[in-house]
Amino acid sequence: MIDFVNWLAYTVLWGLPLLVLMFGTGLYFTIRSGFFQFRHFGWIWRHTAGSLFHKDVQDSADAHRAGKLSAFEAVCTAVGGTVGFGNIAGVATAVAAGGPGALMWMWICALLGMILKQVEVTLGVYYRGRNENGEYFGGPTYYMQKGLGVQRRWGGAWKILGVIFGAGIFSTFFVTSSNLTAAQVLAGATGVSSVSIGGMNVDMIILMGFVITVLTYIATTGGTRGIAQKFSRLVPFMSVAYLLMGLVMIAVNITRVPSAFVQIFHDAFTGTAVIGGFAGATVASIVRTGVARSVYSNEAGWGTSPMVHASADTPHPVEQGLWGSFEVFFDTIVVCTITGLAVVLSGCWTGGETGGTLALNSFASGFGVIGSVLLAVIMVIFTVTTSGGWFTYYIAILNHMGQSGNRFVAVLMKVFYALRGLPGILWTIYLVQTNNQGFIWTVVDITSAIPTFVNVFVILILSGEYFRLLRDYKARYMGIGTVREGERLFYEDDVQIEEENAA
Repeated sequence: MIDFVNWLAYTVLWGLPLLVLMFGTGLYFTIRSGFFQFRHFGWIWRHTAGSLFHKDVQDSADAHRAGKLSAFEAVCTAVGGTVGFGNIAGVATAVAAGGPGALMWMWICALLGMILKQVEVTLGVYYRGRNENGEYFGGPTYYMQKGLGVQRRWGGAWKILGVIFGAGIFSTFFVTSSNLTAAQVLAGATGVSSVSIGGMNVDMIILMGFVITVLTYIATTGGTRGIAQKFSRLVPFMSVAYLLMGLVMIAVNITRVPSAFVQIFHDAFTGTAVIGGFAGATVASIVRTGVARSVYSNEAGWGTSPMVHASADTPHPVEQGLWGSFEVFFDTIVVCTITGLAVVLSGCWTGGETGGTLALNSFASGFGVIGSVLLAVIMVIFTVTTSGGWFTYYIAILNHMGQSGNRFVAVLMKVFYALRGLPGILWTIYLVQTNNQGFIWTVVDITSAIPTFVNVFVILILSGEYFRLLRDYKARYMGIGTVREGERLFYEDDVQIEEENAA
């Protein structure tokens, strides 16, 4: 079974077709947009992270009163679903499976992913709808319905892609790799394998799994807006704490950083030989590993982030799309690079460990027990924020299905969503004992490949709408080109949207 799943993940799903689609679509949007994510990176910075230093608080308050998310809350929720577990355990796994060269392909994928995520977020805002409470909801299924079903006159054919995409997203509901690894890391940091409760020995990993379950339930009890408010406080603080740890780790080994970069660039195009417990990797496997880990980390092309960005209060779809570009840059080019360098510089990646355990060992080599405990706490909080971000994604799809108001479904989501990770804890213990822990990441890659394939294909079809929006945005806000007053923008007329929804 393991051989079959590995074949399905890396030969079929993350094989040549998806890699060509990802790189080809990324290059297409990059070239046709005039290399927007590179030439206008300064503009992206000033209108995303840079704008937070002079944010208008009143705008945020108005957004709350209107039942919307402020742009800052939306990006914190989206970053909560991206920056976190994938940046730590995911990157460590990439290095463990593909060697240092995997980082190079993560960077390449991220540079193209900056425009891919800008496109999908822009389309998510552009085609969004409202529920009965006046709250905005959107995402890939919305732009499939309105963009393909209505504008492209596909009729009900868009539902085929929508069902495949939704099935791919909900398949992650039962694959809680973040909960599993965080519990394992937290247990490893304590140095205790089991505890006695009521005269019965309980595995520490299972106990930590219950702790994470409770924290996840607390994080998701307030719905999308409640999660956004919590994340706007947690995400920036924990991101800075983790970045400082990584930077200190790099600073301690600063003399070895140049040679680490040489190894990354060299191995990316030549493969990595067998070293210690590392089994070696070919160029093809390094590329697959780097791209899969990049998508899992920054979610560019996955179609997840548009579901929360569509709830943001923004003056123009492309304005919110800029946040998508910034997320990918910060997530992969900054955070993943720091993690990857820390793992490579520690030398622990050749020992045969993977995932959170490898990250824990890497930081413990530089900080000792304090580093282990601090990383474990950060991983737990990141795991909870990641779970909260994904909770909003499921809600967005349920809203489109008309199920979010169903009381039974709502209760299941709030209660069972937090509990879903517990069976996986037992599964992890079994995989660890049978030396098949890497199988977790194979399943994770399958669940990410399916919706990514569908979503990237759809945004490629709807590329004309994105470029029309980009042209309008550049003319209105950047002073590049002229506004085409006769060109009616779909998102500006809510009446038209409602009429076409009814049709």
